[in-house]
Parts: sequence; C-alpha cells; structure tokens
Amino acid sequence: MLVISIQSQVVHGHVGNSAAAYAMQAEGVNVAAVPTTLLSNHPRYPSLHGRVLETELVADLLKGVEERDLVDQAAVLVTGYLGSPGNAAVVADFVERALTRNSKLVYLCDPVIGDDGRVYVADGIRDVVRHRLLPAANLTTPNQFELELLSGLTIADTQSLREACVALAGEARIDVVATGCALADTPGGQVETILCADGQLSRFATQRLPIRPYGTGDLLTGLIAAHLAKGKAMEAAVRLAVETIFAVLLRTQAAGTAEMRLVPLPAAGCKP
Repeated sequence: MLVISIQSQVVHGHVGNSAAAYAMQAEGVNVAAVPTTLLSNHPRYPSLHGRVLETELVADLLKGVEERDLVDQAAVLVTGYLGSPGNAAVVADFVERALTRNSKLVYLCDPVIGDDGRVYVADGIRDVVRHRLLPAANLTTPNQFELELLSGLTIADTQSLREACVALAGEARIDVVATGCALADTPGGQVETILCADGQLSRFATQRLPIRPYGTGDLLTGLIAAHLAKGKAMEAAVRLAVETIFAVLLRTQAAGTAEMRLVPLPAAGCKP
C-alpha cells in the first residue's frame, strides 16, 4: 500500500504533507511525500522563512518517483498545495503520465486555492487545477468556498450543493467531498463533510468546536487516501476520516495548542 503525496511541507505545524504523511503512515500506509514548498511554518504566522521550491527541483523529484517505479506500486496519488504556476504545470504533466502508466491508480485532487472567501494562489495555479487536474481526478476534496469558486455556483442547500458538484465534474466522473459545509438545514453548532457520488449525498456532521487549527483539510485528504489505499469503499473512507479528524480536534482543544495535536496526549506523569 503506497500513496504518492505531492504538496507543501513545513518545519513547524501540520499542513500539507506535514499533516498528511504521518497520518497515512499511522494507518499503515507507505507514503512517497514530494514537497512543493519548504517553509518554516504556515504563511499566516507573523513571520515566514523558506520558499516555494523551484519548478526544476519539483520536476526532478517527480522524475525520481518515476525512476524508482513508485507509480507502478502506488494505489493512490494525491496533489495539494502546488506553490507556483510552474509547479502546477509539472505536477499536471506528472499526473497525466502516472495515470497512463498505472490504470488502477486513484487520483485524489485537493484544490487548495482558498478559504473563508479569500483566494490565496495565483490565477495560473487555479487554471491548471480547473482545466487539467480536476478533469483527470477520481475524487476531489474542496472546501465549500473552493467548490463555489470552481463551479461558479453559490451553495446554500443540498440541491445547490449537488448542482455545484455536477458542474465541477463536467463530463468527467468525479466524486466530490465538500468540507466545512454549513447548509440551510445543517443543525446549529455543527459543520458537515458531504460526499457527492453519482448524484447521491452522504452527510457527516460533527460538532463545530471553538478552534480552527490549520491543515484540517490536508489531514482529511490524507486520511481518505490512506483508507482508499487499504481498500475501503469511498463512503467508509470518508466516514472514518471525519471521525479521526474530530478526535484530533478534541485532542487539540484539550491540549490548548494552536496547531493540531496529531500525536496522542501523553499519559499522566509523562512530560509532553
């Protein structure tokens, strides 16, 4: 069981592969983690060091993935934050080659283009995601804002959510996992993750906690990928991922930390 995961990496905190890789390994899945950035921390901190990796370096790393025959071994391919239009293009080239080389490979595209009404990537990245990566994907995991942006539709209820998923998929068959959803009939104090597969919705609601650590979407995507790699059906993979995310958030709240607490809290009498 192998997942190829192409996304950001940070020294401090848990976003991108720094959230997803450990979670997938903890599920017993091997991970080939390819970085698109190497940063000191998430960009929303007061200071930031490191950089988006050069396109030539990302392309070189992906060449190594192919030369080690990892594409043939992989069950799932994940793409997340890409960093630059150049990186987006070489990753799209890699995805096309990988899917041609391994017809059984499941491609999970996490758009990672914005949240809370704000786009935080260059238009060149958004264009590659919309016109090259999403048409190739088997599954995508946008948050509600990204789903609205990519589909061009406003989401208020289940009908508009379903229409947005259909518009996003176009002529391709793409299952959509919409995250962070608050619809007209979502119970108060809750947030939903909604799977749209073949026009049918499966809804997974959890309590909305008074914390918002970074990287929850990256972690959810990694957990879904891990469960799919282990042979779980789509709905079961999403349900298990949502349950784990909520457990991590409860642990994070109990620890009082700004970053997700991926590792379980220490036993009484042990230093954290």
